[in-house]
Amino acid sequence: MLEKIVIETKNLIIATVEGADDILDSLRGAVKNQIVNTLKDVKEISTTGMDAVASVVTGAVEGTAKVAVSITDAARASVRAAIVGVSEVGGDVITATKNAAQGAVVGASGIGEDLGKAAIGAVEGAIKAAESIGTDTSKAVSSAVVGAVKAADDIGSEAGSTVRKTLLSAVSLPRDIVEKAIKGSDK
Repeated sequence: MLEKIVIETKNLIIATVEGADDILDSLRGAVKNQIVNTLKDVKEISTTGMDAVASVVTGAVEGTAKVAVSITDAARASVRAAIVGVSEVGGDVITATKNAAQGAVVGASGIGEDLGKAAIGAVEGAIKAAESIGTDTSKAVSSAVVGAVKAADDIGSEAGSTVRKTLLSAVSLPRDIVEKAIKGSDK
């Protein structure tokens, strides 16, 4: 089921953003709608639904490979939209944040993009989403970092190391929270 969600989302994103005037706005709208519709279809939001969040973001990021958008922007927009969509259906936004960040890194890997840049975009998207829905940005940052690092570690030790270093060096992210989350994910 999850692989089907990745493929459906990838195809939806390709169809939606090709020729769009504002690619990132179209991407955010498509991802949010896909999340809302997917979670409405999934009876058990707690586990299966949250796994679906990662699949939707993976498909969205992979779907942007054919359009002129950076991996950072694609990850940021996809993660933000996914979290907002989960919030709209009353799901656990902190778990969704972790899963969305995982999906962004997996999607970037699937299309041969820079995992570090995808991780930064994912965490930035989590911050924007947390601000817009009124949830704790520190928890969102921590959850996104843990998700991005986990996905990178699953890809390989070099990928995990790259993502850790990139997140720690990103000036747009709160270093103290990123550092704490990375240390917590290393246990």
